Amino acid sequence: MARAQFQKGQKVWVECVGAWAQIEKVQPVWAKGFEEPVRVTYDVGLGREFLGHELLLPSEDPAANAGETWRLMRARNKWQTAEDCPHHPFPGTYPVVVTDKADWGGWRVPGAEYDRDPDQIEFQARLIAAAPRLMALAERLSASVDEAPDDAPPELLMLAREARSVLKSVTDVLSAPADGGTAAPRESRAA
Repeated sequence: MARAQFQKGQKVWVECVGAWAQIEKVQPVWAKGFEEPVRVTYDVGLGREFLGHELLLPSEDPAANAGETWRLMRARNKWQTAEDCPHHPFPGTYPVVVTDKADWGGWRVPGAEYDRDPDQIEFQARLIAAAPRLMALAERLSASVDEAPDDAPPELLMLAREARSVLKSVTDVLSAPADGGTAAPRESRAA
């Protein structure tokens, strides 16, 4: 016996096609003498019916919080005083990117790594702190081009396509349905 794993209107990832789609029809296949369907297929508008094991659900990524505000803070360097490191951009301190509402949690580097190339670490800290705003900008760019793709200049279409590709690598985390056999590997998030 088969049960429907998805419902009409639900967004799914079609693994064999490599595209997102929406369930248009849930199609149970009935056999005489059985009280439940023997198989359930799904029409997602891609030209054929798909079985449940060919589809994956988008899953919530607990690390991705909309509207996050990451902050760049400075922490006191316990191992080097300002006099010991005058070549640093901010002697006696190092950057810390705070990704939590409280002033802790996030990104920081060991003192030896910071001392090796402080300018590069400062740049990375500023880039990481700006990441949520850059992500929102890419989403807005993509959405504005999606509203009127025929009116957008070719350069803007190319930028929106690139923005969607980058966003997809960050936001798409796949998982199999709860009762669906094998679990799909989760994509990792690199910070």
